[in-house]
Amino acid sequence: MGDCIFCKIIRGEIPCSKVYEDERILAFNDINPEAPVHVLIIPKAHIDSANYIDEENSEILAHIFLAAKNIATQLGVAESGYRIVNNCGEQGGQTVKHIHFHLLGGRNLKWPPG
Repeated sequence: MGDCIFCKIIRGEIPCSKVYEDERILAFNDINPEAPVHVLIIPKAHIDSANYIDEENSEILAHIFLAAKNIATQLGVAESGYRIVNNCGEQGGQTVKHIHFHLLGGRNLKWPPG
């Protein structure tokens, strides 16, 4: 997807504050953090949203969650706790049409927020 901001970040056309990268995913600090730790984890393959997970690409979810656990440990929030969030669709709060997960931590994350 040529105009997708996350695809541009993956291709190196837009800089990011990289936290983790491997052959399948990229994780970087959110530019508008909502917690002391706020990392976006995205697959390098473009998938619009959770609605587009299928038999052929579903293994990426396990890979993302394993990476999230390791990133949380690396950033010092694994023991105190963290949240992993995925927004799907406009009414679900998804603002970039490239599936991504927010890893948030470093403070008490109340539910519901506010």
